[in-house]
Amino acid sequence: RLHLVTWNVGTASPPPDVTSLLQLNSLGPTMDMYVIGLQEVNSRITNFLSDLAFDDPWSIFFMTVLSPLGYIKLSSVRMQGLLLLIFVKHVHLPFIRDVHTHYTRTGLYGYWGNKGGVTVRMSLYGHTICFMNCHLPAHMENTEQRLDDFEKILEMQFEGENIPSTLDHDVLFWFGDLNFRIADYGIHFVRESINNKRYNLLWEKDQLNMAKKKEAFLQEFMEGPLQFKPTYKFDLYSDVYDTSEKKRKPAWTDRILWRVKNLCQHASKEGEFSEEERTISVILNNYISHMSYGISDHKPVTGTFGLELKPLLSDPLVTLHPEGEWSAEHDVLISYSAVPEFPSSAWDWIGLFKVAFRHVNDYVTYAWVEDDEISSNKDSKQVYMSAAEIPDMGGEFLLCYYSNNLQSIVGISQPFQVQPNRTLIEKDQTQEENSWMQKPDNLESHNEF
Repeated sequence: RLHLVTWNVGTASPPPDVTSLLQLNSLGPTMDMYVIGLQEVNSRITNFLSDLAFDDPWSIFFMTVLSPLGYIKLSSVRMQGLLLLIFVKHVHLPFIRDVHTHYTRTGLYGYWGNKGGVTVRMSLYGHTICFMNCHLPAHMENTEQRLDDFEKILEMQFEGENIPSTLDHDVLFWFGDLNFRIADYGIHFVRESINNKRYNLLWEKDQLNMAKKKEAFLQEFMEGPLQFKPTYKFDLYSDVYDTSEKKRKPAWTDRILWRVKNLCQHASKEGEFSEEERTISVILNNYISHMSYGISDHKPVTGTFGLELKPLLSDPLVTLHPEGEWSAEHDVLISYSAVPEFPSSAWDWIGLFKVAFRHVNDYVTYAWVEDDEISSNKDSKQVYMSAAEIPDMGGEFLLCYYSNNLQSIVGISQPFQVQPNRTLIEKDQTQEENSWMQKPDNLESHNEF
């Protein structure tokens, strides 16, 4: 289950609550992956320079919301105001590999990143998936420029060996502030149709729908029905369309589309491609806007999808677990084993993480798999961690094996308990008792008026 968000946030700070945006109170099964594409994130020079050194406020915000629920930030990519974040449940980490990011500037003839696309691709259970968050040129008359820019973004190539081109991925999601408008109809007709919830009257004049009928490269992209109000342009903190002097005509600028490669390849061979042969399919469960959010002049749009995969990978590359009881009173051991084809490296490491860790660098401590190895045989290896590195207070933790060659976590343990350091606790209790005994009898404060 994949939940995808696109939102032009208009340089605003995160809202107080995103429960409904992320459907966190949904009665159905929880999401496996969140993909969050933002446009117009505040990118003033001071903000941008600090964001290069640290996570930006939006990334921190979503990590704070999602990490306690068992999601980690798998990847992110930022280009000025464009930000793409991907969060996944812990259980899927060993089956996500070859994660790569890319960005394409299209503003000022490719020299400026205020418009363009940011992209993350990965192998998910052996299937190739690509996510593309775009901000295309504005204004009614720029349809051709939007299409040209999107074609340019599609042509970009990821760095690295054997990575397919964008359109060669099994599934490609395309979303963002695509800036397509409603042509021909006047503002009064558009607003009247919206007020009467007769959105279907506007669909045929939506510039993206019109382009899909003419442009071959767009015809392979699918989209859910636009059964929600156009998401642009609103007065701030309201559901009232633009009352400024410009009185922008409402439009479905914020969109989510997808393309399944095997459907495209077999579209012309109807009847030759059975359900049994299909290894991956995408089902749209809902496609809605969220009118309650008013921090910008756009309303966020979400798409909830079911990805049905026949796993091409079903075993993790590395399995690992803690040996014996863990506490900071003694050095501890980790056992792990790898499949024969695993491309290990001297730079691989095993990290100790709190169960609600935020991202791969959020470890408490780590051990190098070669430098800290203490035993090895054909079935498994053992690595030690120093007692000095284990948290005294204990708690619930996970072990993760990070592969330097694959640049990803390739093994994750079951959660386990680290016992509190009894020596330290007893010492703290003794100090507390001593300090209590030394306190004066009269603890009342004397206030003089």
